[in-house]
Amino acid sequence: MGDGGGETDTDTTANGAAGTGSDADDGEAVDGDDAFTTLLEFVEDELAFATSHYNDSYLDRRVSSRMRRTQNDSYATYFETLRSDPDEQDALLEALSINVTGFFRNPDVWAGIRTILRRLSETENTVRVWSAACADGREPYSVSMLAHDDPEIDESAVSVLGTDISSPALETARNGVYEESRTIDLDEQLSFLDDYHRYVDVDGRTYRIGDAVKRSVRFQRHDLINDEPKSGFDLVICRNLFIYIDNAYKEPMLETIARSLRRDGYLVIGKAETIPPTLKSAFDVREARLRIYQREGDGSDASRPDRRPNSSSES
Repeated sequence: MGDGGGETDTDTTANGAAGTGSDADDGEAVDGDDAFTTLLEFVEDELAFATSHYNDSYLDRRVSSRMRRTQNDSYATYFETLRSDPDEQDALLEALSINVTGFFRNPDVWAGIRTILRRLSETENTVRVWSAACADGREPYSVSMLAHDDPEIDESAVSVLGTDISSPALETARNGVYEESRTIDLDEQLSFLDDYHRYVDVDGRTYRIGDAVKRSVRFQRHDLINDEPKSGFDLVICRNLFIYIDNAYKEPMLETIARSLRRDGYLVIGKAETIPPTLKSAFDVREARLRIYQREGDGSDASRPDRRPNSSSES
């Protein structure tokens, strides 16, 4: 997961491809909706991807993209392809994962993160950072590089955890090797630092994260909806995920994050995202424009009800 990207809202959907735009096609529209629902149930139950957490429009765009690539013009025919082709199952799961990200995305936000790390480094022996929904690892590596690069931050005290639900993305993250393409300028992304070559080995279009930076970062699979909260983090970065999530799941995801932060810990979300009104008492705004918040409360996480879907009360 991570910063969202890929297909846009102007993409042709499979409903459109199936010809459901007139009253005469109402029957086909119903069939199309049923086929789409059946397809999503297969993805959730058999492929273990929680489609119910995401907006239907997002899911439709990603499925429709795979339909075009496999030359299927309806949900029903694509479903038959999907059921019989393990390679297409992998391709769809990869398409559904929100895995477009970058090094130092939105430099003004990273200037704010630098300030947080400096402040934490002054007062904490260990600074624990969680990069949630980190996609292929460029965000947690950005945190580590920033800590190594800034003389006011003790990089030896900074420990970064990167998590995501996509196993292929996490495999890329652990390898720490990234390829530049015609649409991705890694040199430009990394130019947030004055001399990023101290931390990244460049060979043509291949960028390899240095060992010193990698030692500060570890990766782990984690589902913000269904998995348990973490604990004791000083900073959680979870950017540009919530805009793709169904409203019913935003609050429990943010509650998981709140439970994972120590009292007075910081949260950074995407610039187009907001904290739901029901959770505003848990966070104080520190930099509204940059979407930087600080955890509030009495420090007793056990007093906070667990409102994650399908979860039992905490013991």
